[in-house]
Amino acid sequence: MKNQKQAMLYGLATVLLWSTVATAFKLALADLAPVQMLLVACAASIFVMAAALVIMGRWQQVFQLSKSQYLQSIGMGLINPCLYYFLLFGAFDRLPAQEAQPLNYTWALVLAYLSVPFLGQKLRRLDVLAGLVCYAGVVVIATRGAVTSLNFSDPLGVSLALASTVVWASYWIIATRDTRDPIVGLFLNFLFGLPVIALACGFTIGFEFSGFGSFAAAVYIGVFEMGIAFILWSQAMKKAENTAKVSNLIFIAPFLSLVFIYFILGEVILPSTYIGLVLIIAGLWLQQKKVQARTQGLENG
Repeated sequence: MKNQKQAMLYGLATVLLWSTVATAFKLALADLAPVQMLLVACAASIFVMAAALVIMGRWQQVFQLSKSQYLQSIGMGLINPCLYYFLLFGAFDRLPAQEAQPLNYTWALVLAYLSVPFLGQKLRRLDVLAGLVCYAGVVVIATRGAVTSLNFSDPLGVSLALASTVVWASYWIIATRDTRDPIVGLFLNFLFGLPVIALACGFTIGFEFSGFGSFAAAVYIGVFEMGIAFILWSQAMKKAENTAKVSNLIFIAPFLSLVFIYFILGEVILPSTYIGLVLIIAGLWLQQKKVQARTQGLENG
């Protein structure tokens, strides 16, 4: 049953959780390697999603899929959580949280661009303008304000962050053809991705975890960022009478995230971060306005 007030509350709760994850990433990476952090977080998220499926009465759906759908889970699991979080955590391992976090938000623009060749959508002038504004913000943040020199603070870290946006957008394009229940699908993707992550961990850094605080932060990421936040957002979309109003809540997250980064991590927020973030959000807002206009046109027509 649709309920806009409940949808907004679910959306706000999700945004609050998303706002904490950049800080949690850095806390976990203080003592854990990215692959160790991913192993712990993925395992924690599997338990959360399994519990959610049981509570919601959807657990039996896990065993009622076709062979092709289980094979789909393997393929999608290699993308998310494996490849996506390998890249994202690698970026956070190399960059300050205030730089890695805004760069990750450009995935929504990448999704719009990839939708042109893969979903047959049209690229409009507003998409191009949104891209120019958005990636101007990326350059400002990545160069820490030294735009004319184009001297990137950490080229590999920036590359990993931007590559993660391509992988994440690609995942959601593939997911448009996924007919499974969203939580069932994500649970199976993570379940099949976990052995791959464990093998990668075993053959590289090993299973010797140090630092209780970092381990706890990795568990937090799995429980909240990978698990509960996804469930809450799914509920928000399901309850929403106006999905655009709920979707606009995501613009709060990066600014609120800077508050946690400043007070908990102690990072001094650079002026270039504020400028770049405003540009990125402005670009995403332009792109979002186009989507909203198209949605309203469909509703009116």
